[in-house]
Amino acid sequence: MSAEPLALHVQHRTRYDYDSPVELAHHVAHLRPRDTPWQQVGGWSLHISPTPDGPLQQGLDAFGNWRQGFSHAQLHQQLQVDARFTARLLPHARLHPEASPPWEAVAAQLRYRAGAVLPPACEFALGSPLAPCGTEFAQFAGALFTPGRPLLAAALALNAHIHQRLRYQPASTDAATGSAHALSQGEGVCQDFAHIALSVLRTQGLAARYVSGYLLTEPPPGRPRLQGVDASHAWFAVWCPQQGWVALDPTNNMAAGLAHVTLAWGRDYGDVAPLRGVIRGGGSALPQVRVSVAPA
Repeated sequence: MSAEPLALHVQHRTRYDYDSPVELAHHVAHLRPRDTPWQQVGGWSLHISPTPDGPLQQGLDAFGNWRQGFSHAQLHQQLQVDARFTARLLPHARLHPEASPPWEAVAAQLRYRAGAVLPPACEFALGSPLAPCGTEFAQFAGALFTPGRPLLAAALALNAHIHQRLRYQPASTDAATGSAHALSQGEGVCQDFAHIALSVLRTQGLAARYVSGYLLTEPPPGRPRLQGVDASHAWFAVWCPQQGWVALDPTNNMAAGLAHVTLAWGRDYGDVAPLRGVIRGGGSALPQVRVSVAPA
């Protein structure tokens, strides 16, 4: 992939066709991407139909992500939310896995000690509802975390291990599936692959966060199409004292790069779901999601 900056246009459309009219609805969205050292966002817009009651509510959540809120008090039987923006992506720094510190030394920095000043990353070293710690994750990792192994070398090996051991199977899980269930069935989607990585790393005492975003829909000529391009994508980032947060994509066994557009990050999917809400009425309806990511 080229090391030159890349501008991508992203469109994320979500549509609900309800079985019966919705009388009242309150929604929370994470659909505005964040600016990062390697990503600059421009031209963001959000179109909602039917038009919400009152102006769109916007602010930052506990992790610094943009969060939107809107409500409907009129009867409606369809909801469509369309987010669009352009992201200018810069190349990530080249990884030097063997130059990273031993993983146990990093875990020791994140461990609570009376009177010690812990790094901010320590909040991501704790288990979360969809990515808890557990002995099954240590067993799954096997011998990846041998004593003295450089942190990033172990993280890259875990990235490959998940890709090789788990089967990518659309519709095999849902938004409420946790890492333990996905691991036990041996298959899932990008969200599950990321959650399993988080559980393994946190079980070892390391800090790792869930990243939601998008993938370039059509790859450059001569490169294979990546898995997870048809909807929002997910990967994880592990904290390394020297290199900061290093993002890895286990679904495609690669480091996040110019094909990855970052939307938000948190402890797991539950913190950064693109769209969720509480409604009265409506019956049962599954979202129809369409994502397009193309060179701007």
